[in-house]
Amino acid sequence: MALDWIPREGGIKDHNLWGDELFGTEAPCVIYEEKPIIDPEGNPVKGLYSAWVTLNNPDQLNSYTTEMVKGVIAGFHRAQMNREVVAVVFTGAGTRAFCTGGNTKEYAEYYSEKHSEYYLYMNIFNGMVDAILGCQKPTIRRVNGMSVAGGQEIGGACDIAIASDLAIFGQAGPRHGSAPVGGSSDFLPWALSSEDAMWNCISCEMWSAYKMLRKNYISKAVPILKDGDKYIPNPQVITDKWIENGQIVYGESVTGEAAKEARDMVRSLPQDLTLLDKEIDKVLWTFTNLFPNCLMKSINGIRQKKKFFWDMNKNEHLTWLAANMQGEAFLGFTAFNTKRITGKDTIDFIKFRQLVAEAAPMNYDMYEQVLGKPQE
Repeated sequence: MALDWIPREGGIKDHNLWGDELFGTEAPCVIYEEKPIIDPEGNPVKGLYSAWVTLNNPDQLNSYTTEMVKGVIAGFHRAQMNREVVAVVFTGAGTRAFCTGGNTKEYAEYYSEKHSEYYLYMNIFNGMVDAILGCQKPTIRRVNGMSVAGGQEIGGACDIAIASDLAIFGQAGPRHGSAPVGGSSDFLPWALSSEDAMWNCISCEMWSAYKMLRKNYISKAVPILKDGDKYIPNPQVITDKWIENGQIVYGESVTGEAAKEARDMVRSLPQDLTLLDKEIDKVLWTFTNLFPNCLMKSINGIRQKKKFFWDMNKNEHLTWLAANMQGEAFLGFTAFNTKRITGKDTIDFIKFRQLVAEAAPMNYDMYEQVLGKPQE
């Protein structure tokens, strides 16, 4: 061998920072798996894999706990350090939700009114977004259901999104005591028009996968409802690309009696994610047939625009979110967490604004006036 006289260290080094301690199989947890790359004929490719980072908390719509945030960071890091991994697929367990954000129960029962503790938590949260944006492998958001609040934010850090057509997208912060500054206020203006980004951030409306496809926020919306052997589009939204009274209605919700019938149909039919996963496989196959370094240089060139605004704002957002835990966040998260007791998931906004207009102090007397009361 040429230059065989030069000393060299043998073996392959392990560059992982964590072992398996941050992963699990029992919810709530993050599951880390490596699955073979599948070629167009359906055959696994030897020695090449996709890394799947799965939010496994389906009973709470895959909301992430503190330990799950750590697991996401560890998952993306492990994926980028594995030479056999082509790309990362970020998803949630089941068919109901990709992710609905932070675990409201944990927020309300531990972090609310503990701004210094929430400050520490948000440092870890920022690390999760950094881990996605900085992962040196392509990242695919497999949107298997609701992508709401913090779920839309962390999902927005990914490079490509393929969605179930039953998925919905939106923010919840201004309605439940926070603001969409965990990524959406930075990422949405890059993906949508300024006005669409503004309305999506503040209105707390839920937008369908087809509406997000229409607005170029996701790459594809894939049917998952099965009627016998046939896949059918989401009946709850208008899936034909047409205009009514001068307005584009593709992706908007059906109304009236049709809405009730559509909901009943969705509840009655089985859901199958096979077509969604086939679309994921197509994207993975494309990545596999590209030079890996050229691919990542190209991806990082696009990511940098999102990353620029995220890096510019994330530390300021962190301090505001921590301070907000002493007031509006306490009210919002407590109202949501006690909805089974009070029957309401929000405060009395009118009364709250009236008290603010009277310069009433933010104290337990105010809280009592605006939070719901236990039902008889």
